[in-house]
Amino acid sequence: MCDLITAKEQPKDAKEFAKRWKDRGYEKGESNLFWIDLLQSVYGVENIAEFISFEDQVHLDHTSFIDGYIKSTKVMIEQKSIGKDLRKGIKQSDGSFLTPFQQAKRYVTELPLSQHPRWIITCNFAEFLVYDMEKPNGEPEQIFLKDLEKDYYRLQFLVNTGNENLKKEMEISLKAGELVGKLYDAILKQYKNPNNPHTLKSLNMLCVRLVFCLYAEDANIFGEHLMFQHYMKQFTPREFRERLIELFRLLDTKPSERENIFPYAEDDLLAFPYVNGGLFADENIEIPRFTQEIIDLLLQNASEGFDWSEISPTIFGAVFESTLNPETRRSAELSEIAQIKVQKTRNQKLEMFREKLSALVFLDKTVAGLIQKKT
Repeated sequence: MCDLITAKEQPKDAKEFAKRWKDRGYEKGESNLFWIDLLQSVYGVENIAEFISFEDQVHLDHTSFIDGYIKSTKVMIEQKSIGKDLRKGIKQSDGSFLTPFQQAKRYVTELPLSQHPRWIITCNFAEFLVYDMEKPNGEPEQIFLKDLEKDYYRLQFLVNTGNENLKKEMEISLKAGELVGKLYDAILKQYKNPNNPHTLKSLNMLCVRLVFCLYAEDANIFGEHLMFQHYMKQFTPREFRERLIELFRLLDTKPSERENIFPYAEDDLLAFPYVNGGLFADENIEIPRFTQEIIDLLLQNASEGFDWSEISPTIFGAVFESTLNPETRRSAELSEIAQIKVQKTRNQKLEMFREKLSALVFLDKTVAGLIQKKT
């Protein structure tokens, strides 16, 4: 995909590129040329049409377009004209004001998990702001076109396709998605009205809370490794639901208020910290009884058998977007049906799937957004 460009040649190529593009840059007319020139002349990309795509559609409340996306290195580009301040909000078609970075992040929520970027670059031809989505709340790296001769290496990630850490993160995230999906399906069976909107909203929130607890016990948010598992494993299936509800209430209660609300609580329950932000505030969600199967899946497979702290904050939110979003789950189910070789069986499955779709109520993405805010 890329030519071998020596360390001696690259500074020279970067200097010539910067000279060519000095004081140039119209967003709609020259963006593609700018990035094609950069990738080819400075970083040696061949087959440019296969390496980077431009103007990919995303569907918000209207159709928008991603300025540039590099699939192999998971880079999203939001390009602006020269002179535009990359840190200031720009008025959108819906009347809101978003910075180029915020605009790009809004596009991300509409993409499948596999296409979520590791890097977001906002650029105005003279300046690059590079956001590492491993640190979504961190400050971006700032690179100036005029300094590219000495700073070219800081954009090398554009073409580094062999990132083993990124591959490992994706494998971990997919495993997490499988665990959440199994929990979701197992708990859904315990509801009396599985297609009811309130049921589905309750189940989404319950899954968010459970995975927060799993993440918190591995990431030292609770203070003790496997604290959630050690506390909950002492209860029988008959006790489990009420004890879980009690724990959720306690997590939403400040330490100064606990003595009045939980006068007889044991020390192992009171040891859990207060979690602000409202994640555990709603007591009206419907929580069904937990079977031994669900308890084993939660405490053995998901808690003891998996380290949630290895998931990056960005992917952590994306797991929920893909796992709890009913539309994504339906797309996966349809793909499985399409692969059935026997036509009669495939037709039967399609008919059952059609009937299932006709009975569904579509929910918004409030819950998926909540988990992204929490992380």
